[in-house]
Amino acid sequence: MNFEFYNPTHLIFGAGKVSKIGEVTFKYGKKALLVTGGGSVKRNGISDRVIASLKNSGVQVVECSGIEPNPRISSVRRGADIARKENCDVVIALGGGSTMDASKVIAAAVFYDGDPWDMVFHGQSNLHIPTTALPIITVPTLAATGSEMNAGAVITNEETSQKSFAQANCLYPKVAIVDPELTLSVPENHTAYGVCDLITHVTEAYFNGVDNTPIQDRFAEGVILNAMEWGLKAIENGNDLEARTQIQWASILALNGWVSAGTNGGYPVHMIEHTISAHHDITHAAGLSIINPSWMRFSAKHNPQKFTQFAERIFSLKAKNPQDLDCALKGIDQFEIFLKTTNCPTRLSELNIDGKLIKRYAQDTLQIVHDENGKLPGRPPMSEEDIIKVLTAAL
Repeated sequence: MNFEFYNPTHLIFGAGKVSKIGEVTFKYGKKALLVTGGGSVKRNGISDRVIASLKNSGVQVVECSGIEPNPRISSVRRGADIARKENCDVVIALGGGSTMDASKVIAAAVFYDGDPWDMVFHGQSNLHIPTTALPIITVPTLAATGSEMNAGAVITNEETSQKSFAQANCLYPKVAIVDPELTLSVPENHTAYGVCDLITHVTEAYFNGVDNTPIQDRFAEGVILNAMEWGLKAIENGNDLEARTQIQWASILALNGWVSAGTNGGYPVHMIEHTISAHHDITHAAGLSIINPSWMRFSAKHNPQKFTQFAERIFSLKAKNPQDLDCALKGIDQFEIFLKTTNCPTRLSELNIDGKLIKRYAQDTLQIVHDENGKLPGRPPMSEEDIIKVLTAAL
């Protein structure tokens, strides 16, 4: 294993911690751009609590609301314009992953004279990697993406039907205030989507990474097992604060770099899903719950040992040998059953997506990211034909 690990985000975790937002923000700025989504934080009173805390600490508030579930580059441009016009000196993301992702790129776009889409990798030759951003403070209201404690952001260009990522050290939030009480109002379906999302973050590195990472494997398996156990409890009873707390922590660990350290894995399932949701504007995790099992069945034939390990350790199945493909496939079946138990979709047809554009999806995915051989990075690397097979199986 050869790797570097870096995560400078100060994490403040626990029930009731949102009350610290004012004193924390005051250390970084005196005029905050408060970025929110579709309005749920206003309806449930969270926004009022945050604004009151900020004002009591001497922080002025400028609002940028209406960030979409698949955050659009037009909203990033709008947010950056507001921040410049109002001379904001700190950005607060209050909401789910889309709000946090948009906030990161907004914070960097304030200092960039060009189009913020230049920061989002989509196969262009003039990728702009920002080095400066306004201080970012994240306050998640959903356990899902883990965006509160990493340097990545996923943005959609609605004009070109492209969806991809930006990543830079300056996008690390200064502080993440993670209060599981804020997730108690999340409805059952979005709770389930969040559990699926965080598990997929773990399986991407787990199955696509290098060999001989036994400690990371155990970390990953622990996160998956706990996400499944506590996720079902949170879905069954949304007011179970302990369950909400455990999946919130699992969400952070899934994508703050620690579980995946040294694995150097690709994220083919995410890249394929980004293309699907760019075209159809579906919930990100709904797409993942469909594509991931289909991709697993494809990948298991190339890497049966890791999938056999997954089947044994996650679902307690008994393998005949370390490369028992039949056992591996049964493990994937069990995982798909779990997803169905949470009412996550497992077929594209459930989202009214047919196969007419499958070739286009494959081509668009490879246009965004490919290796030196023109294939989608992963284990194994995927050709256009491979992506088509996976998506056809997911119909």
